[in-house]
Amino acid sequence: MNVLVDNWYVIVLIIVAIAAIAGDVYAFVKLNPTEQKKKVQEWLLIAVIEAEKALGGGTGQLKLRKVYEMFTQTFPWLVKVISFDEFSAMVDVALIKMRDMLEKNEKVAAYIAAGNNVSLEQLAELVANFKK
Repeated sequence: MNVLVDNWYVIVLIIVAIAAIAGDVYAFVKLNPTEQKKKVQEWLLIAVIEAEKALGGGTGQLKLRKVYEMFTQTFPWLVKVISFDEFSAMVDVALIKMRDMLEKNEKVAAYIAAGNNVSLEQLAELVANFKK
């Protein structure tokens, strides 16, 4: 019993973390399928950019596997619903958007090239605000 009393703050933090994750999952599930797919596509674009930054050009299959690994960690419940072929097609769409962004947005290109000019949060904002 003393262990619980001595570590009450850890228990509270765990409960808060579980509640936050459950809230995010609930909010995602409440979205209509079109909005869900849009959110996943936005996330995939960020993941593809991160994989490009980490692995560079000419490593297509490695980048696909890296993005898939990130996807399974971020969306474990969707892995059971989306086949790898469907996932691969979604990544292809994200790659097209990334290439378009690289041509039109020098900050994203600098992020991939140097990695020091743009934070991950700024990258997420650039992706969210990107217009074709």
